[in-house]
Amino acid sequence: MRTRFLGRADYVATMSAMQSFTESRAPDVEDELWICEHAPTFTQGLAGQASHLLQADNIPVVQTNRGGQITYHGPGQVVAYPLLDLRRAGYFVKEYVYRLEEATIRTLAHWDVVGHRVAGAPGIYVRLDDPGSHALLPQRPQFRPAGSAPPEPSFDGLGKIAALGIKVSRHCTYHGVALNVHMDLEPYRRINPCGYAGLQTVDLSTMGVHTSWEAVADVFAAELASRLAP
Repeated sequence: MRTRFLGRADYVATMSAMQSFTESRAPDVEDELWICEHAPTFTQGLAGQASHLLQADNIPVVQTNRGGQITYHGPGQVVAYPLLDLRRAGYFVKEYVYRLEEATIRTLAHWDVVGHRVAGAPGIYVRLDDPGSHALLPQRPQFRPAGSAPPEPSFDGLGKIAALGIKVSRHCTYHGVALNVHMDLEPYRRINPCGYAGLQTVDLSTMGVHTSWEAVADVFAAELASRLAP
């Protein structure tokens, strides 16, 4: 996998470039991982509902073809776009999402922050009162009998620190995962993040970690390259 650090990249131009790369790639084209950050932008997924945008003001809203609802991108957030051929990698979409989340969890662990999964809600979450706690969440994903209804996500005591939104076309992925490092979090109050009213969004600085975007980007890129390997 070739890693490319794009720096501050225009969201619409980057989305268009990802789509073009995916649509034109041949079976022998090397996978790529794009790492960047964006200017303030709200993005709406295919399942997005207009009611989840509470107040845009001066921040543009971009309709995208990824999964999920509405989220926010802005300076101080590491955004990772894996352009991966899943058929060649040898695993399916659910495994791909798990690996994205695992890379995020391992990245947070470099700064002694424990990331958690929540049943029914893709992304990574942290305990607000004790971000270093390894105690299992009661709302963690657990085995359930086939055919049973998925649980209603519960975010009690949690903040969301990383969001996922992916697209798969002809077995190839684009869009990806965004990890919050040191952001102006105010724009998240203008939306229902990922479609959940009242869901608190946090970053590493909220958790008491003071590090640079570049340091997190380097670790995140290495973890993704390792976890997404065939």
